[in-house]
Amino acid sequence: MKLTLTEPKYLKESISIISELVNEASFRITPDYIELIAMDPGSAALVIFKLLSSSFTEYKVEKEEVIGLNLNNLKQVLRRAKPSDLITLEVEEDKFNITIQGRTKRRFSLPIIDLDEGEQKIPQLTFTASITMQSDLLNEAIEDASIVSDVVMFVAEKSKFTIISKGDLNNVSIELKPDDKTKISVQEDMVKARYSIEYLKKMIAGSKISDTVEVEFKTDYPLKLTYTELNKVSLSFILAPRGD
Repeated sequence: MKLTLTEPKYLKESISIISELVNEASFRITPDYIELIAMDPGSAALVIFKLLSSSFTEYKVEKEEVIGLNLNNLKQVLRRAKPSDLITLEVEEDKFNITIQGRTKRRFSLPIIDLDEGEQKIPQLTFTASITMQSDLLNEAIEDASIVSDVVMFVAEKSKFTIISKGDLNNVSIELKPDDKTKISVQEDMVKARYSIEYLKKMIAGSKISDTVEVEFKTDYPLKLTYTELNKVSLSFILAPRGD
């Protein structure tokens, strides 16, 4: 296989975000895309990453391969790539080679690790609330909520989406109404669930790859956040709800 990227951003930023949740993971490299599905060590969050072949200027994959890598090591290498650099990915025996070409040509080799794990499956979830919004608004709301508590409540109604955080003394409520950049679809009168702010703060870094985010949830049910750049990359997170 030989894969060449002229826009390092989507791979570089995605791996940086994922590595905050997952230490080691397997990449499935197919003729059409690179995919990673991994659970965090605490089994509270699932990451689903897909980088499409259309993101690459060169994409040669003769047969599907599964490659295990240490994500922190991969992140450290990708950090060395400037936005204008060319990144080439190749597999050579038990090594994953990354060539970064800019003013100089640098070649890094990472060990391919054998991860003794079963194949992660994407759970079949059904949601009753879906909000498509600007990702920076979600970032600001989570940052506001984190001042008050380590848990946030999402409340979706037909006319608004509210993010609420309650502490011992302080409360905060952030309300979002539908407009040309905010779409709210709710199948019940009210949908509400609580989630960990610690996990959310890591997930909302997905705003680095997309200006919009889709927020899907159901009462006392997992949350799904999806960041997509059309024909390039998709990064989704599924987060377990928090109890009272």
